Amino acid sequence: GNVAPIEITLGANNEYTRRIFMSPLAGAKGAREAAVLYVLDATEQKRLEARFAQSNKMEAVGTLAGGIAHDFNNVLTAIIGFSEFLLQSHKPGDPAHRDLLSIKSSASRAAGLVSKLLAFSRQQTLQNEVLQLGEVVSEITPLMKKTLGEKIDLKVLTERDLWLVKTDKSQIDRVIVNLVVNARDAMPEGGNLTIRTRNITERECQKMDHFGLAIGEYVLIEVVDTGTGMSAEVLNKIFEPFFTTKGVGKGTGLGLATVYGIVKQSGGFIFPESTVGKGTTFRVFLPRYVPDAEEEAAIQQKQARKELRHAPDVTGSGRVLLVEDEDGVRSFAVRALRSRGFEVLEATNGAEALDVIAANEGKLDIVVSDVVMPELDGPALLRELRKTHPDLKFVFMSGYPNDAFRAGFDAQEKYGFLPKPFSLAELVGKVKEELAG
Repeated sequence: GNVAPIEITLGANNEYTRRIFMSPLAGAKGAREAAVLYVLDATEQKRLEARFAQSNKMEAVGTLAGGIAHDFNNVLTAIIGFSEFLLQSHKPGDPAHRDLLSIKSSASRAAGLVSKLLAFSRQQTLQNEVLQLGEVVSEITPLMKKTLGEKIDLKVLTERDLWLVKTDKSQIDRVIVNLVVNARDAMPEGGNLTIRTRNITERECQKMDHFGLAIGEYVLIEVVDTGTGMSAEVLNKIFEPFFTTKGVGKGTGLGLATVYGIVKQSGGFIFPESTVGKGTTFRVFLPRYVPDAEEEAAIQQKQARKELRHAPDVTGSGRVLLVEDEDGVRSFAVRALRSRGFEVLEATNGAEALDVIAANEGKLDIVVSDVVMPELDGPALLRELRKTHPDLKFVFMSGYPNDAFRAGFDAQEKYGFLPKPFSLAELVGKVKEELAG
């Protein structure tokens, strides 16, 4: 009759799967019944199913983490901002000064955790630029040597004529340093750590056995250690947030989750391989990028803006409309701008902002607006403004990444972007930068 297929696992760690099908043999001669057995190797299929399920789980956790993180950013912006104001009026000799420093420090640590959650959920703001990964690795090599100590021998091997990539330099630094720190922790008695960077051609990519790796041209960063290695069970969980094999107080469990999110948001792929007692290899594939002449000019202009943003003078002048529905954030931002010489008008949403603009026709220099607001949100406000004020300067401030709403605008649309949480100096610097540009 219809016999359900049987699945069996075998091997020292149950790493192999066989699927057995049985069916009666029709027309068998003689009195005895006969059947045919089919035994199929389902190991690869089970492996792909497990990886697919893991990928779906990571997506779901990332969406949840990102939603929590954005709400936290508004709270942290207000806490950090008002603690800065209080520190200005309570000097080091004041008994409250130490407590205020602790508040600001704790809020900054919380902002760091939120940043890691956003990185994992691929919803952080990336300041993308064209990079040569060999130069990136060379720049942070002194820091890595200091981090590793004397017991670990570090080798950095960079292929000549390395292709360019386009991503956030600070975040790629973070990826490499995180992988190096994990390698160090896996070699408590010392060992060898090798970092390689090289080009991966499309032909070579086709031959690689990495599940999910899209065929294309990449620049590869390979981090290889001779540490304790990881079991298959641990390897399947290393990118999950808050999973850690370290002792209490020695790690948040967000390091590799952050690495995973940054690589994915950069359009890349990351694959770990590990053998217990022999070591671990992480391979990060970042897609090759070929800039055009117009982008080369934009890179130079961005560098000039960056220098302006870091100028020591944080005073300014001009008339600013601040649009924000969160009372704490709006109060801090308005006070911050006024304290540095700006004249500030305020609105709680886009609809109210349009009324304020109409009442102050021709007497406004720049609009600084939140993205997510009731009634009329930030992007809708900008689209409405462009009908009557095509040249008015505009800055978005948001915990969401720039790319999350960029698609809704014309390619030529120009606006500034300030990620939350931000400090007093960052807010004033961004407004000055946009007014100057």
